[in-house]
Amino acid sequence: MTMQRLNNLPLLALALTLALATLGISGAHAQTYTDLHDFDTPLLASPQYSGILAQGRDGNLYGTAPLGGDFGRGGVFQITPAGGYSVIHSFDSTRANPYSGLTLGADGNFYGGTYNGGDFGFGTVFQITPGGTVTVLHSFSLSEGAGPYAPPIQGTDGNFYGTTTIGGQGVGAVYKVTPAGSFTTLYTFDSTHGASPFAPLIQAKDGNLYGTTRDGGTFGGGTAFKITPAGALTVLYNFDSTHGAGPYAPLFQGSDGNFYGTARSGGTKNNGGVAFKLTAAKKLTVLYNFDGTGSTSDGVRPYSALIQASDGNFYGVASAGGTNGAGTLYEITKAGIYATLYNFVSATGSLPFATLIQHTNGKFYGEATTGGAAGHGALFSFDAGLGPFITIRPTSGLVGQPVDILGQSLSTATSVRFTPNVPASANVFGDTYMTTAVPNNATTGVVKVLLPHGHLTSNQKFLVTPVVLSFNPPSGPVGTQVVITGNSLTGATKVTFGGVKATVVSVDSYTQITATVPAKAKTGKIQVTTPGGTADSPTAFTVN
Repeated sequence: MTMQRLNNLPLLALALTLALATLGISGAHAQTYTDLHDFDTPLLASPQYSGILAQGRDGNLYGTAPLGGDFGRGGVFQITPAGGYSVIHSFDSTRANPYSGLTLGADGNFYGGTYNGGDFGFGTVFQITPGGTVTVLHSFSLSEGAGPYAPPIQGTDGNFYGTTTIGGQGVGAVYKVTPAGSFTTLYTFDSTHGASPFAPLIQAKDGNLYGTTRDGGTFGGGTAFKITPAGALTVLYNFDSTHGAGPYAPLFQGSDGNFYGTARSGGTKNNGGVAFKLTAAKKLTVLYNFDGTGSTSDGVRPYSALIQASDGNFYGVASAGGTNGAGTLYEITKAGIYATLYNFVSATGSLPFATLIQHTNGKFYGEATTGGAAGHGALFSFDAGLGPFITIRPTSGLVGQPVDILGQSLSTATSVRFTPNVPASANVFGDTYMTTAVPNNATTGVVKVLLPHGHLTSNQKFLVTPVVLSFNPPSGPVGTQVVITGNSLTGATKVTFGGVKATVVSVDSYTQITATVPAKAKTGKIQVTTPGGTADSPTAFTVN
């Protein structure tokens, strides 16, 4: 790949670029559904849940289908945003039936799971390069968890975390596997706290992992849960049918910090399923009840997750129902207003089970399990008139940490800017991929790539993680003023001494805070919380 180095612009050119950037680069478009590819058994067939699509560094989409291919056991495909399709790997009986879809790793490779095959016949976790070379990271045995339906996700620690639908105590597990293949079962479900987790995990802003189970829990309708990277699990909600039941979909954390998702059944409209919001305080609110009678165009049975698009609204697909009985693509605004945007038609793809992805070109892409020319499903795009943007990976980091940027027209980029308009040098590898590093004085907020005639903005805020390096004095009684030094301390919202919150705090600069030791403070580490996260002091402050 070619690489070009961006340096800071002269002030006059920068001012001109910023002026142009206020114009943006997006334009309004009619809402358009396009059948990009019809699956057929020779070239993979029947993409199913969870079927996660991943955008690669090359701007193409990568995914899996559990059937078809050279050996009839499914495989991995690549498709360009315009619809150019190719199979990059066909699985045989040694690694079979990849229902999972894929996750893009920090190394530019993709990671997924096969439901069957492996050394013990209970599935695998695999890595695949964009060129189609597969490496098995782990073969599941029944005792440690088996039968993954979802791809693993990569955590901020670089390890991969995922779920299995069976095994362990019989009803699934949560696992961790390192990039080198070292495997750990973190938790095995026992029905009490949930059973049969079909959904991928997510990692939230607090560093913990969140997910859902299809079954089990207090009412047997599944659960939403939180699990630490060390394996401590907490049930956040037991689905009770009235508020939904049987969630197949993963949660996602919205820009407001709350969690959103769908449940396949339950609700108050003829068991058609729900879309919901769940707070960290374990309060669930139903955003929409899907009507299971088939008499409306709402759609029913939402297997797929909601996603929050670049306009801030939520989008998803319902697997059935709608005016043609073949499913719907819908939008729910931040105010909770529902609209059906498209009714699926068998001829161009029906029964969509997989979660949508918004490509950085602004369009949505998804998979239908049936329909299309051969009846084995279709891969489609849907243009809702949203403009292009950039995606930042990872979504949080320390000053100096490398960051990947995916987008469009990046080869013409003139500058990269972190909030609040802090320049960062960057390496450009092509139109769709560039790298940068978190610059000094950056704060939590959106990232922009400036172009000759506009700009691209990240679809979510980048969290600049704070660091506490030292403090002085090292000890003192209540009322002592302590100077805390570090990095990324701007905007600090809380300082604690041994877990006790300080009530007198002054944020002096990006690198310094002065805090007064509060009443009832305990000997322990000083912790600073900012919009970008929390940081602990390397040593304990002693309260005399």
